[in-house]
Amino acid sequence: MGVPDIVIANAGVSTGTLNSEREDLVTFKRVIDINLYGVMHTFLPFIKAFKKRQHGQFVGIASVAGIRGLPGSGAYSASKAALINYLESMRIEMLPHNIQVTTIAPGYIKTPMTSGNTFAMPFILDVDEAVNLFIKAIDRKKKFIIIPWQMNIVGKLMRLLPASVWDFLAKQGPKKLRAMIE
Repeated sequence: MGVPDIVIANAGVSTGTLNSEREDLVTFKRVIDINLYGVMHTFLPFIKAFKKRQHGQFVGIASVAGIRGLPGSGAYSASKAALINYLESMRIEMLPHNIQVTTIAPGYIKTPMTSGNTFAMPFILDVDEAVNLFIKAIDRKKKFIIIPWQMNIVGKLMRLLPASVWDFLAKQGPKKLRAMIE
């Protein structure tokens, strides 16, 4: 079949975690192994081939949760923040080789991962809607995009808020249930 034109890595698991709970360290490691290292391992086999060909596109699915830390979701937020920064570094490294790197940071999507959430999920997308938005972003070779557009506004505001204001707003935010990821 040869080398693909596009490689998409959509590694994502989430569970509630608390920084004060020692047993959550195992969960933190597992979430980061999947959400960050899973993407890295997916891309690595194709980097040399893309460089040799001087063409290709890597797409990493991050999350709006990677923009700012969310209470009770430290592992997920940290893994997606690290992923956003990894993809940005990769994008810059790939520029001289005509290789595109697209970071997609969606908000909530109706999947098994969100089905257990007991809190409101603003601007939640059906999977088909999300996929169509992903395809458009990939076709346009976007560098970084938060999906949907309403969450993009929220994400930009989250980035701009001073830490004290973010802390005040986020401290009462909803939390996922804690569970071990096996």
